[in-house]
Amino acid sequence: MKTRRLGFLGAGNMATALIRGLLHGNVLPPSRILASDVKAERLEQIGNEHGIRTTMDNHQLLRESDVVVLSVKPQVIDRVLTEIGAELRPDQLLVSVAAGVPLEALESRLPPGSRVVRTMPNTPATVQAGATAVAAGTNATADDLRLAREMFEAVGRVVVLDEVLLDAVTGLSGSGPAYVMLIIEALADGGVKVGLHRDTALLLAAQTVFGSAKLLLETGEHPGRLKDMVTSPGGTAIAGLHTLESGALRKTLIDAVECATRRAAELGADMSAKLRR
Repeated sequence: MKTRRLGFLGAGNMATALIRGLLHGNVLPPSRILASDVKAERLEQIGNEHGIRTTMDNHQLLRESDVVVLSVKPQVIDRVLTEIGAELRPDQLLVSVAAGVPLEALESRLPPGSRVVRTMPNTPATVQAGATAVAAGTNATADDLRLAREMFEAVGRVVVLDEVLLDAVTGLSGSGPAYVMLIIEALADGGVKVGLHRDTALLLAAQTVFGSAKLLLETGEHPGRLKDMVTSPGGTAIAGLHTLESGALRKTLIDAVECATRRAAELGADMSAKLRR
């Protein structure tokens, strides 16, 4: 990875998170990262903050990159690929972080044989705690997948999946931070109701969710076992859990993931139809 030249086509939040993670983890030096964007002030900001090179010329970015990270908003994918898609070289890899844009739709706007990897990161990547799924395109190699995995491991954890599962990833980890924020907010509201100051309740709720997730990931224990460790006979936790089960929290969260997955599939189908026109 250290010998690659990485170009970010679009310098938004996810691109900035990746740049920060790659530099912080010494995966790449700043001199090997180039970013383009339509906003000069954005480029000036990330150039000054991270010491990377920037440009407003997408054609220059393609000429000077071995790996091109497509990190523009999905609604402008059509325009961007119309502008520069034909210039992608056989020796280049395109890594897409554009939510909801299928591999087939991307490949239809690129030269035959183009190597593409599609990814689905989530917003905690901005604090190096992301969850990312990566899927190989038709012509992507094992080395391409390894490289994409190495990139996103700089900002969190990575799984390699078939593309057919990326809508489910969108419904779970892509949309999941919104669900968790709602849970944290509700826990804090509960703390306020029983007498805690709002700031204290929010801090305790957020740290509890963070600590619980860290405990699960680092121990590898099943969440049910960790739940039982907190749940004493006749104690406070079982009283609270009874209330959560009565309110169908488990069913509601399952339904939320399922509903978001269906919506991701609908949006992907719409985007695919648009790019194939």
